[in-house]
Amino acid sequence: MDIDMDINMDIKVTAVVAMAENLCIGKDNDLPWYIPEDLKRFKALTLGKPVIMGRKTFQSIFERIGKPLPGRANIVISRSEFSHEGVDSFTNLQNAIEHAKTIAAEQGFNEIIIGGGAQIYKQAIDLCDILQITIVHTDVDGDAFFPAIKTEEWDMTSNDNYGAIEGKHPSYSFQTLSRKV
Repeated sequence: MDIDMDINMDIKVTAVVAMAENLCIGKDNDLPWYIPEDLKRFKALTLGKPVIMGRKTFQSIFERIGKPLPGRANIVISRSEFSHEGVDSFTNLQNAIEHAKTIAAEQGFNEIIIGGGAQIYKQAIDLCDILQITIVHTDVDGDAFFPAIKTEEWDMTSNDNYGAIEGKHPSYSFQTLSRKV
């Protein structure tokens, strides 16, 4: 095994996701809620690190902020030909992860981020070491869902609860789950 492979094996794969209690993560290619604290947490957890996402997730972010996620390597997976300035594009998750780990190692990070959407989470969940989850304490109507979490495979290492703000958003929790060894 070469040195690059040894370095890349030490780099954790972390999924960062916000989901309702019914595992809904989106509707019509957007978040079904607006919780500023969740967006701040996403930024804090991902800043500087390579973020892997599907094409639809990238397009949703681009529509919201008008550019790729700043301060992060944006890595997009698309089954079809996709290119965008400031974005690295791949047709499969494995190549995207290898690329992200190389970037992380070069930049001195020990973690890469899986940032969605539903199809990417489904493909990546068994490869993840850590899940950084925002649980929005409600069920919502949607068309994109996080895969069921096999609780026997995970230890909850933190769980911080926050109350609802009437007329703005429901209560939510920030949870960190680490894969059992």
